Amino acid sequence: MAATVPPGGIAPMEAKLVAELPDGPGWQYEPKWDGFRAIAFRDGDAVEIQSKSGKTLARYFPEIVSLLRATRTERYIVDGEIILPIGGILSFDALQQRLHPAPSRVARLSVETPAQLMLFDCLALDGRSLLAEPLAARRAMLENLHSAEGNASLLLSPMSEDRTVGDAWLAGSGGALDGVVAKRTDEPYRPGERAMAKVKVHRSADCVVAGLRRAADGGGIASLLLGLYDEAGKLHHVGFTSGIKASERADIDQRIRPCLGGAGFSGKAPGGPSRWNDGRESAWEPLDPRLVVEVLFDQVTGERFRHGTRILRWRPDKDPSQCTMEQLVHEVRPAQPATILPF
Repeated sequence: MAATVPPGGIAPMEAKLVAELPDGPGWQYEPKWDGFRAIAFRDGDAVEIQSKSGKTLARYFPEIVSLLRATRTERYIVDGEIILPIGGILSFDALQQRLHPAPSRVARLSVETPAQLMLFDCLALDGRSLLAEPLAARRAMLENLHSAEGNASLLLSPMSEDRTVGDAWLAGSGGALDGVVAKRTDEPYRPGERAMAKVKVHRSADCVVAGLRRAADGGGIASLLLGLYDEAGKLHHVGFTSGIKASERADIDQRIRPCLGGAGFSGKAPGGPSRWNDGRESAWEPLDPRLVVEVLFDQVTGERFRHGTRILRWRPDKDPSQCTMEQLVHEVRPAQPATILPF
């Protein structure tokens, strides 16, 4: 049974990336959890969960639907993040596995690895829209709603008006957070606008350069392929770094020239053109795995960098065998929210 969702749903308010958190009065700081953004609608027995793109998530997370339908409050719209604890961490990879067309698999996983909903905004309550209300008022109503309805699966994301707390979250969260968001407490909810500021958490790892992909014209280097060693000594492909500056190309060309035609990866290797990528991905060239580079990354999924990385510096002082999978920082452990955050 689907809820009555406004035409096109509600476009979530988004954030623009900034180098540091804004300071001064009127700012509220919140953790940016690493999950699926979700706007949840309840109207009596009708429940819908809208993804960031406007598509339904309800069919993939029936346990969240049941969770919302069980609240005593019967009419509301809340903004939050679906997170999923599995294997001791909050796993984005496990969330992705939910987006599967087989209802039987979804039903099984919803019982075996139930998801949670982390709330951070209230957009309507008891039939009254709160979109025009300032964040301070919406937060107060959200806290009241959570006080009445919250449980181990329906969570309230912490917030602070102290920037030093936001900075501490960034510095001390390890792999727990995707970043920290700053919002104006005096502003309304602005659907579809980048009306928040976000600082992403970045971490670094020393990786072996074991391959490359060339630009479409077959000339310059488009990306370097990165590897890490497992306990058995196998070198696995874990990601790439691209966006190489023109000023860096000559130096990189000189570094990799002696490594061309090497052994490449001894474990999991990159793919190439296939029917899955419509032939768009260029073939890769193996390199002798002797170069080490330190890269900046944000998140890890399934023992791979989820997004492209950025070169921080070359490490000629480090032996490639020292570049191991242990460097990868995974997502937050379920016990951590209460310990890393001041609530």
